Amino acid sequence: MTYRHLFSPLRVGPLVLANRVVFSAHLTNFAEDGLPSERHAAYYAARAAGGAGLVITEEHSTHPTDWPYEKLIHGFHPAVVPGYRRITEAVHAHGVPVLAQLNHNGGQASSMYSRRPVWAPSPVPDPLFREVPKAVDLAEIAEITAGYATVAGHCAEGGFDGVELQCSHSSVVRGFLSPATNQRTDVYGGTLANRARLLLEIIDAVREALGPQRALGVRLCGDELIDGGTTIEEAVEVARMVEATGKVDYINTSIGVATSTLYMIEASMAVQPGYALFISNAIRRAVRLPVIGVGRIKDPVQAERALAEGHCDLVGVVRGQIADPDFLAKARAGHTAQIRTCLSCNQECVGRMGLNHRLGCIENPGAGHESVVLPPPRLGTRRVLVVGGGPGGLQCAATAARRGHRVTLYERAPATGGQVASAAVVPGRAEFLDLVRNLLAECRRHGVEIRTGVEATRDLLLAQRPDTVVLATGARPQAPHWAGGLERVVDVRDVVEGRAAPSGDVLVVDELGFHQATSVAELLADRGCRVEICTPGMVVGQDLGITLDMETFCARADAKNIAFATDRVVLSAAAEQDGAQVSLEVLTHTTGQMSRVRADWVVCAVHQAPQDELWQALRDAPFEVHRVGDCLAPRRANAAVIEGHRVAAAL
Repeated sequence: MTYRHLFSPLRVGPLVLANRVVFSAHLTNFAEDGLPSERHAAYYAARAAGGAGLVITEEHSTHPTDWPYEKLIHGFHPAVVPGYRRITEAVHAHGVPVLAQLNHNGGQASSMYSRRPVWAPSPVPDPLFREVPKAVDLAEIAEITAGYATVAGHCAEGGFDGVELQCSHSSVVRGFLSPATNQRTDVYGGTLANRARLLLEIIDAVREALGPQRALGVRLCGDELIDGGTTIEEAVEVARMVEATGKVDYINTSIGVATSTLYMIEASMAVQPGYALFISNAIRRAVRLPVIGVGRIKDPVQAERALAEGHCDLVGVVRGQIADPDFLAKARAGHTAQIRTCLSCNQECVGRMGLNHRLGCIENPGAGHESVVLPPPRLGTRRVLVVGGGPGGLQCAATAARRGHRVTLYERAPATGGQVASAAVVPGRAEFLDLVRNLLAECRRHGVEIRTGVEATRDLLLAQRPDTVVLATGARPQAPHWAGGLERVVDVRDVVEGRAAPSGDVLVVDELGFHQATSVAELLADRGCRVEICTPGMVVGQDLGITLDMETFCARADAKNIAFATDRVVLSAAAEQDGAQVSLEVLTHTTGQMSRVRADWVVCAVHQAPQDELWQALRDAPFEVHRVGDCLAPRRANAAVIEGHRVAAAL
């Protein structure tokens, strides 16, 4: 494809963008002691080198009362300026403009780090932070406005081409705009014009600090998706007010509130691509300013379509460029099929953020490590054999081949994929298979010899006389201690891989707290089973909350009549006299109450056992042997990918 719209230039105020793709603002947790780091500079530069038309950095706090998470850039402190210069110089080296996003999170914050009360328009506690904010007075409102101007001045001094005002999913400005959080009765509350007053005053102050030669953008929430909150109609009116100032160069868009409805801001693969484009479409029809559209746009074809259909003037692509910094360069060169498309699994990007770790990517082990230069191979070109075609083995093979080694990969199954291929057959998880597809394509591009349907035995490996063998042989299902060898107590893998076909009343036992139990429950419900999930945890599929899958799963489970039972520990299982049912002894550990549960089948989402027999057999081998992924310790796919890359990079 030529991508006629995608690669057309666009003037945005004083800037001319080479194309229509924006690397939009998002959290990274790269800040060090409140300051930008070398990691920031390398991270943004990599996306500029890969062809992004515009880079917008993560938020810069505008006031000491705003410190909602530990690794936040304190833009109000003059010490940020040298770090700003490192970022802007690194991005400008690739001919790409870069903006800084300015923000005060308002009541969507915590006093944990600042040790000061959080500020908001009204004392309405946020449902995530659960802290009653201080309603700001007129003097404090003026202080907020001045803070934005101060940080804008720091950004200009640091070489940024402009700034974007974050007034959308987590912002004191959003708090003022929203009737759900603004209960004021003075000139900053009540009518929409009053609720928008703070935004318009900030625009005036920031434009004065920036001068005419730098760009100014505003990011608005089109629909908060909460009771009594901002809707698209009000968002359009605010967009008109913003344009009427004559001081703003573009409007960016968003959907949801970063705490109450976060699952719609950074939607998982359960939500269709382009889901939020209706917001940019509505605003674009109301204003003449360029409008940025967002909403899980994961490849250039989707981006081109959004532009061609008139939904937006620019397209925000974040996770797609985290997964592949060369997203645009590959599309421009006609190599769209080589793009490492985002899975929207949210495990290493959104999920790590929520756990206070730096940003990563399940598909791109280099994400966040762009400032780290890998050393050359320590012993030159080597003959490397990789055993196992799951994500760990494929990543190891791809990295080793890219670094110049001669690599052969053995997979005993007819096709590569491992457990990822099995996981992708359940409802709503098909995109997870892109992990394997992308890695397999990368292996082939770099010359990896892939031999499927071949059992890599000790004798076969010894006969090949390799320099290094990397084992990625995975894990096997392991029956829980209470299963008693019953035929109708099976593993989730037995179901998704076709070895068992439960019917009737099915109890799914969730000891892992992730997609394994919830996905197989949906699969069985779709097949007509009556399904209940029980777990020793307080929440079924508790880790789905980290990847923003919880809300959509609960809605689907309710529609499919899947029942939940929490705080339950299975102690034993026995067959009923007729052999047609399984009887389970269950402890409710919060009360100590014992109960008896009967089901036609029991499906277990429990811990697996390493499949490490080949490792044991190669202990005395005359070559290096390494293990990665589940055969070392059964975990999730991101661990296998990281280890595969790490081992290959160290060869």
